[in-house]
Amino acid sequence: MNKAIVIGAGFGGLALAIRLQSAGVETTVVEARDKPGGRAYYWERDGFVFDAGPTVITAPQALEELWALSGDEMKRDVTLVPVSPFYRLNWPDGTNFDYSNDDLKLKQQIGRLDPHDIEGYGKFLDYSAGVYAEGYEKLGHAAFLDAASMVKAAPALARYQAWRSVYSIVSSFVKNEKLRQALSFHTLLVGGNPMTTSAVYALIHKLERDGGVWFAMGGTNKLVRGMVTLFERLGGTLKLADPVDEITTLGDRTTGVVTRSGERIAADAVACNSDVMHSYGTLLKKSRSAARTHEKLSRKRFSPSLFVVHFGVKGTWPGIPHHTVLFGPRYKGLLADIYDHGVLPQDPSLYLHHPTVTDPSMAPEGCSTFYALAPVPHQGRFPADWSRVGPLFEQRILDEIGRRLIPDIRDRIVTKFSYMPSDFVGDLNAHLGSAFSLEPILTQSAYFRVHNRDEHIPNLYFVGAGTHPGAGIPGVVGSAKATAKLMLERGE
Repeated sequence: MNKAIVIGAGFGGLALAIRLQSAGVETTVVEARDKPGGRAYYWERDGFVFDAGPTVITAPQALEELWALSGDEMKRDVTLVPVSPFYRLNWPDGTNFDYSNDDLKLKQQIGRLDPHDIEGYGKFLDYSAGVYAEGYEKLGHAAFLDAASMVKAAPALARYQAWRSVYSIVSSFVKNEKLRQALSFHTLLVGGNPMTTSAVYALIHKLERDGGVWFAMGGTNKLVRGMVTLFERLGGTLKLADPVDEITTLGDRTTGVVTRSGERIAADAVACNSDVMHSYGTLLKKSRSAARTHEKLSRKRFSPSLFVVHFGVKGTWPGIPHHTVLFGPRYKGLLADIYDHGVLPQDPSLYLHHPTVTDPSMAPEGCSTFYALAPVPHQGRFPADWSRVGPLFEQRILDEIGRRLIPDIRDRIVTKFSYMPSDFVGDLNAHLGSAFSLEPILTQSAYFRVHNRDEHIPNLYFVGAGTHPGAGIPGVVGSAKATAKLMLERGE
């Protein structure tokens, strides 16, 4: 293989492009938007820098590996700093829980919730370590192309009761409801419902404990910029603001792409970091096998969408940590509304991102940058007119932050805007406005996810949230490793 095209400059696409270019493959990344990053886009408004997300950086070694491929170091292009606590978890009754890998402080906080759960937490940690070894270290970078690969993984999955949910597993170890929420909410960061997502995803706890939670100074956009810098230094080409309109095929092979501007780019292989439904349904519209795959995918379950309020305010808030989770009065019921019933919650739980507590340069002097994120049903379950619903939901979110953290928030806001499900559709071609592609349930994981290499078009590949192992920075960077291995081994 001499030439490759990667469609989409998200984390997965850039990680794959770096791997290919490092191996000597002439690689072109074609991105529809005016900036790289995909879901990790950013805006600059009124002196404030707003990251679209993701904002929780874990498994830094997976990123460092990209630079090491060419004998380089990530610190040349990106400055990562640790975040502590990882998250502050807050409940409506005023309870705070600072979640970190400081064992002494963690046990003290668990003891305040329920002393009997200290022992149970230790057992959960052992479970998390075991499933991390099996689910992440052994399987996280492996491609599942056939049923045999799933059969080989089955004994380990069975040993850790992968058919159970994360919440169910957590509940078998600890009894306090707040602690159960604290140890199970992480699946929401990759689009999964703690009540239905496979217990394998409890590995996230071990991933964070060992590797920590990190922040790229200047914002997640600086990590994206660093990856682009590395890619271009290696000789790669990035084309922006020119969407791919078609993946061209001849017989059972792809021959390249055609962009909106009319440019035709030939390649020996094409890899999609674009939305999987968009790839199969629109970009491959002339392929009969793609039409069949698209039909199968349309029957699968997709993750919820997100509603994100970005706001810059006057004042600094050293008492509000970098990452805060504001739990609402409901947990199970709220999740059922979002995932099953298609109800926009009156009492949303929120993730609050406050990067200026770590890097004040992301706001004008004496000001702070925030965003508040609420999971919401995707448009298949809640087909709302967001131009009407959005302003009302934005007000609901800001009112909740006002009640719990910043009482005079309305008077302090300098600039604000919201990003909603309709924007995921318009900007990212995200099916149903899903923020994380396929929902990470057991029957949509590994072999049952979109394969890293297409079954019918042998030089067509996939990378990112829709393929194995799934969403989140470690997931999509892991998918890039699996996909690159396939592409380089095959040689095309």
